[in-house]
Amino acid sequence: MPIRDTAWPNGTPCWVDYGAADVDAAREFYGGLLDWEFTGGGEEYGGYLNATRGGRLVAGLGPRMNESDPVAWTTYFATDDSEATTARITDAGGTVVVPPMDVAPYGRMTIALDPTGSAFGLWQAGEHTGFQRYNEPGSVTWNEAAVEDADAARSFYAAVFGYTYDDMPDTGGYATFRSGDRPADYPLGGLGPAQPGSAKGWLVCFSVPSTDAAVAAVEAAGGKVTMAATDTPFGRFAVVEDPWGAPFEVMQAPAG
Repeated sequence: MPIRDTAWPNGTPCWVDYGAADVDAAREFYGGLLDWEFTGGGEEYGGYLNATRGGRLVAGLGPRMNESDPVAWTTYFATDDSEATTARITDAGGTVVVPPMDVAPYGRMTIALDPTGSAFGLWQAGEHTGFQRYNEPGSVTWNEAAVEDADAARSFYAAVFGYTYDDMPDTGGYATFRSGDRPADYPLGGLGPAQPGSAKGWLVCFSVPSTDAAVAAVEAAGGKVTMAATDTPFGRFAVVEDPWGAPFEVMQAPAG
């Protein structure tokens, strides 16, 4: 039961949240799909909800910052110095969309775009340290980016977070990334070229007890499958879109 109650190391994917067009409907959909409970949501939080499993934080859900924004999941990377990381983002050719802002007393949030146009966030922990439960059903198990220019994205994230990349054979240019102090068999996430017709940008993968059951639930709720359930060495995997068109992934851990 992987649990963490302290701030995540710099450059680690540490949080995800969903910008909803209809918060109540999204709460019902994801709560049912991933067996989530919710806290917050009041006016003092701007309608923002924390999703929990077993009383521990797993994700966030709230209204879009602007009605013109796409309905989407955002991946946040840990930083202990928002201004310094933001400076590296701009120096490396990225764009800061929302400069570091205090979400007192919980932490500091930044939203940015990499040079390929993929959105991501920074989170500098205060009382809210990010994921508390992970790598088990109902929580995040992987974060990966599908981009138009993988070389440019690799260079950018290496400059911002100091990543090292490990190419995966026979995957068409897909690589895992890690911070310099981690061994290759403990990556932080993945990055590779976008495929025609597939989702682009940062994708969140949720662990589920059954990929086939999750896919059926998504379809029953009005979502759709964009990559059919497939067995991989890492588990049974599928890419789906929720009823509002936001892509995400589901993964069932291999038996044993």
